[in-house]
Amino acid sequence: MSIAGMYMLNSPKYNENKISKALDMLYVDRKNEFRELSHVLLTEKALKSMPNWKEFVLNFSLDVDDAFKTWSGQNSLSVSSPQKALTILRQLGHDKTSMNQLAHLLNISYNLSLEFKEIYRRLK
Repeated sequence: MSIAGMYMLNSPKYNENKISKALDMLYVDRKNEFRELSHVLLTEKALKSMPNWKEFVLNFSLDVDDAFKTWSGQNSLSVSSPQKALTILRQLGHDKTSMNQLAHLLNISYNLSLEFKEIYRRLK
């Protein structure tokens, strides 16, 4: 597993071994959600050539969770908050025809991040 470049996972609060275990456990139950997000975020070519696509999807989901905390006032605004929000919405909203489709993908991302954090917290 490689978390190089995954700034949300590469923070001091996460241990690489626990990340791997928690991600494996989460993927067993949520492979459809991972697959759905990966097809939105990555092209087929990138998906086939990227061995750490699950880590990429998880890192994106943690980013959505962090952005939601900013949107809801739990975190203070940073200089990059507006750009981050627009980037997330643009990535998920590409080729979508309704807000319901976008909200569905945001919910998947947010729920994956919450479940990952809970599994990570419970691992010893």
